[in-house]
Amino acid sequence: RAGVAHGLRPKLHADELAPYGAAELACRLGAVSADHLMHVSEAGMRALGASDTVAVLLPATSFTLAKRHYAPARQLVEAGAAIALATDFNPGSSHCPSMQAVWSLLRLTPAEGLVASTLNAAAALGRAARLGSLEAGKRCDLVVLQVRDYREVPFTLGVNSVRQVVVAGQPVWTAPE
Repeated sequence: RAGVAHGLRPKLHADELAPYGAAELACRLGAVSADHLMHVSEAGMRALGASDTVAVLLPATSFTLAKRHYAPARQLVEAGAAIALATDFNPGSSHCPSMQAVWSLLRLTPAEGLVASTLNAAAALGRAARLGSLEAGKRCDLVVLQVRDYREVPFTLGVNSVRQVVVAGQPVWTAPE
């Protein structure tokens, strides 16, 4: 409440270990995102689908910890939720910095994975008006991949296809040839 009073939108670590109603709380609070959602309830999925709160899925955590549960990506999409993907890169539960790998771990179409990794990821930070898609007036941040078609990305698990990283329209890293 103090953060909201100072103009901040909350982000909730939600329903990772059990369905304890955090997704529903995130929606009631107008949170920018509810993150993890490995055990989100049906009511939580419906609430996310009816709200502007982005469902941030972190499947590398489930994979790294050898969990049987992954966030229900397909059900969230079908409920109308905007989903974003992220690595949750950290030394304790998700030592995976690869968005390409994350994109491969859930049952999403390539187009859904692309939007979840770009525009919806920017929305989960409250920055979709300025970032997350290639549009006039937006900052040009992008990763250039060596693939024939974006649909190849989730099917090449373990292959680093990154050839160049561009930040604010300027190349900041290029793969050695």
